[in-house]
Amino acid sequence: MICMAKISHTLPLGTKIDTYVLEKILGGGGFGIVYLGKNLANNEDVVIKEYMPQKLAQRLPDFSVEPLDGHQETFATGRKLFFNEASALSKLKHPNIVDVQNFFEKHGTAYMVMRYESGANLQQYIKNRGGGLSEKFMRTVFPQLLDGLTAIHSRGVLHLDIKPSNIHLRPGGRPLLLDFGAVHTMNLTKRNPQAQVVTAGFSPVEQYKAGGYVGPWSDLYALGATMRACLEGVPPPAANDRAEKDMMRPAKEAFKKKYSASLLDAIDWAMEVDPLLRPQSSEKLLERINADEKDRTGSSDNVLGKLVSNLRRNL
Repeated sequence: MICMAKISHTLPLGTKIDTYVLEKILGGGGFGIVYLGKNLANNEDVVIKEYMPQKLAQRLPDFSVEPLDGHQETFATGRKLFFNEASALSKLKHPNIVDVQNFFEKHGTAYMVMRYESGANLQQYIKNRGGGLSEKFMRTVFPQLLDGLTAIHSRGVLHLDIKPSNIHLRPGGRPLLLDFGAVHTMNLTKRNPQAQVVTAGFSPVEQYKAGGYVGPWSDLYALGATMRACLEGVPPPAANDRAEKDMMRPAKEAFKKKYSASLLDAIDWAMEVDPLLRPQSSEKLLERINADEKDRTGSSDNVLGKLVSNLRRNL
């Protein structure tokens, strides 16, 4: 039992859960543990996420999970939200959203089974390169993520924890949005207060207090902050600090010698502290990213139109 305590409540490798066997511990946070596993039914690799809030529950000798005294209700609520996350994701089939294949309850807790995808984590990718990721990289990865956000927002779902560590980069620059553990439905208002997940540097100001009025604009702030981290190599200043005194230099000034104006303008727009000043949809932000290209196309069309008009007048 001393050994179990040292590995922070994780299940031993080789443990069988339903039709899966655990092969490796991939990581986790305060509310869950992530394992690499094998589906014994078809021998395919899978990723298995276990609801295991270490401050609310303990692992028993039979490997089941039991809430600590005084935390039964909070534990049960969290397990229900975890199950809701799995249910919502299982219906979202999109090439840039993690593919949930199965979810179930066992050992007093809940599990989510996802397709295993090879690749690298964006946070590690940024760290290895110290930021300065290329314009080509930015224009390859982030439009795909915005397309994924459009899909989840159209279903009335918010991610609310977008950050580099929750983005997986597959070969060919195909991103995958991970960890919807903070997932909310869009019917949240100030009359429905709910604790928000906060990650300094990436969470918008409205997530810093229960009942903050969150919406698609909240996910877009986090995506903009993630884009800026790709350029700068470090997380941006926390939004609540910026709300008091914004010392962050706009991207269009800080990085103007290295990146296009439309890309930097899009980052600054997404990272407006005031939610009302941000883009209200993924489509609008994507339009801003592509503004330079649109202007070039528009200019070409205008020139062609004038030539055609002149030809017609001369005939």
